[in-house]
This record gives sequence, structure tokens and C-alpha cells, in this order.
Amino acid sequence: MSNPVCTSRADCEALDNADTLAFARNRFLLPEGVIYLDGNSLGPLPVATVKRIEEAVRGEWGDGLIRSWNAADWVGLPRRVGGEIARLIGAQPDEVVAADSTSINLFKLLSGALVLASRKDSARKVILSERDNFPTDLYIAQGINTALGSAYELRLVDGNIESAFDDRVAAALITQVDYRSGRMHDMQRLNEAAVSAGLRIIWDLSHSAGAVPVNLATSGTELAVGCGYKYLNGGPGAPAYLYVAKSLQRDFPMSLAGWFGHVAPFDFNPEYSPAVGIERFQCGTPSVLAMLALECGLATFSDISFANLRRKSLSLSDLFWQLIDVHCAEFGFACISPRDHAMRGSQLSFAHEQAYSIMQAIIERGVIGDFRKPDLIRFGFAPLYLRYTDIWDAVVALRDVMQSDAWKAYRHQHRNQVT
Repeated sequence: MSNPVCTSRADCEALDNADTLAFARNRFLLPEGVIYLDGNSLGPLPVATVKRIEEAVRGEWGDGLIRSWNAADWVGLPRRVGGEIARLIGAQPDEVVAADSTSINLFKLLSGALVLASRKDSARKVILSERDNFPTDLYIAQGINTALGSAYELRLVDGNIESAFDDRVAAALITQVDYRSGRMHDMQRLNEAAVSAGLRIIWDLSHSAGAVPVNLATSGTELAVGCGYKYLNGGPGAPAYLYVAKSLQRDFPMSLAGWFGHVAPFDFNPEYSPAVGIERFQCGTPSVLAMLALECGLATFSDISFANLRRKSLSLSDLFWQLIDVHCAEFGFACISPRDHAMRGSQLSFAHEQAYSIMQAIIERGVIGDFRKPDLIRFGFAPLYLRYTDIWDAVVALRDVMQSDAWKAYRHQHRNQVT
């Protein structure tokens, strides 16, 4: 654990006063009376985004009209925003492009990786992943396999995925930080094991980038995707991104070829010729307003040390866990997240048979986390805007909900469509 148990709210105030990242909280529009512990699902609104989108709507779109593709460099947004993401994930600017959605980018990279594998060894007919991987990763794999006439086996493992690396695996889909438990993989170790086994990993960084240090270059990563709306604060449905190591870009097969990935899109040639570099991994026309919002979200990290970010993330989550153990021990919460810092992302998940109703009750008190089936309440710790006093107040609210049986209220039993 990275800090001692705070025995009073004043102890937490002292930690806030000494916090070297406290200044970053002013970069966000946070509702009064709300403690936001769901930035691992949707980041809050950056202050700068409101002004930037208004400028773009009124000026660039309203006055500039189509001229803004050149005058405001809308056409350069995927590369520019991708370059800013590259800084956060330890990649070169020409190895990352912001485009499309995580699901579409997974399709691009997995389908291409399968082609590369088949060229080298046609006997590799397994797509490997974890049973608890985020569903969209698994759905994309299933969809590609269906389109290929069920030529592959989708092998899902529980536990040690490295033990399933063998000479039949063509590609593996692995999420760095598990969305349910917060368990974090050692990317470098798995990449090295994949090279030894002759397979490629497509990494999903959606629950890690912006919260934990990621260095794709030093970890030996070749392919990765991620979303822009969680820790990167890009807004609901923000564009995603993909990373392809420079060594793979020129010869990477493109099964989803779109006009923005063409070497000369405005030549309007009926035959597809891919761009030479990372631009080839674009597909359709970029969503300009969403891309501009994501750019503002990325700017919230402009002068942030990731070592400090990680240190505070662990300190906040350790404090939350400690306070749960001290103040809510009798209520039956069981944390399924790893205690080991090296194995934990920036979230904690607690199992409880009444998890959904409990979460609804604390949300009513202004503490926003979320619920994941079958029985998990989940809390994300985004260090840019969370305070230690927020952690104290959140646990106090949870204890009150449990002591008062507030979660039993009928209104908390109704399941919302989005949980």
C-alpha cells in the first residue's frame, strides 16, 4: 500500500494540500456535489472543450464551411490527434492514427494479422483471447471468423493466457487492463513470449492509456487499439485510435480499405492504393467535431508526469480499499482486484450480491461509479481531477447506504439500459 490509512477527513485534506497534481482538477467541469469515480468508463468534460467546439461550430463550420478542411486543417486531424496519443503510449507520432471506433480498428488489425500469419504458416488456425475479455473484442473475432467461413477456432482461456501460446495460434487479442477486475498484464513479458511462439498480439489499451504508464516501443508491441472516451476524456463516443509499428506498416494487409486510407484520396481513383504510412489505416471521413473534442481531452495531459499520475492513481485506490476495509468490513464487500501494484490498473471492483442496487443508491448520493454483471460495483481512479477527500466522502456515502439499508428502496431495483 502506498499511504497509511487516513483516520479522519482532515488527514485526507492534508494529502490534497500536498498533491502535486491538484492543479489539474481545474481543467475539468465537474458538477457541484458529485464525486466522479467512473472516468474509466466516460471521462468528464474538459473546460477547454466547450469553447473549442463552439469555435469550430460557429466559425470553422458556420463561416468557413467546406473551406475549413484546408484552412482549419480538418484533414490533418487523424494524424495530429494520433501523434498526441502517441506521446501518452510510448510510440512515435507516425505510428498512431485517430480513426473510427475501437471495434472497427480491431477488425482492421486482427484481419490483417491473420493474413500475415497465413502467409507464413497456413496451419495457424487459432484466434486466442481470454474468456473475460471485453465483449466487443470477442465479437469482432467471431465476426471475422464467420466471414472467413469459420476457418478459425476461437480459443478462449481462463487464467494464464501465455500457457495457450502454441504453434497453432495465428493471433491473440489481449486487453492490457481487464475491464471487470482491473487486473493488468505484463505487456513486455507476453510480447516476448508471443515472438518465441511465432504469433502476434493485438493489444487493447482502452482501460489503461491515460491512467497507467504505457510504452509500446520498449515493450515490443507491434499492434494496438484503444478508445478516446475513457481516461483520455474525449467525450461520449469519441474517436478511437490504432497503433502499428513502423516495421509492419508498408506490407500490412488492408481488408477494410476506405478512401481516407488511399494514397491520393482526392484523385478519386476507382482502384485502391494504400497510403505508405500510418494514414493507410484510416477508413471513412473523420468525425471532425468529435476529433476536436478528443484533442481537448488529450491536452489535459500536456504537462503531466506519468510517474506522478501513476503514483497518485495507486495512492487513491489504496486509500479507497483501506477505508472500505475499515469502515465497511461488515457489509460483505469482496475486492476482486489485485493488491499487487504491478498487476493493477486504475480501478477497483468489489463483488456483492446486491451490487446493482447499492450502486444506484450511492449514485443518488452523488457518488458515481458503475455496475458490471454479475455482481460487481466498479470504481475508477482518474488522478487528474480526483481528490483524497473525494475518496473519504465516497466511502462515507457507501457506509451510510449500507447502514441505512437505503439500497433496498424499490427505485433502486430497476435496471437501467446502460449500467
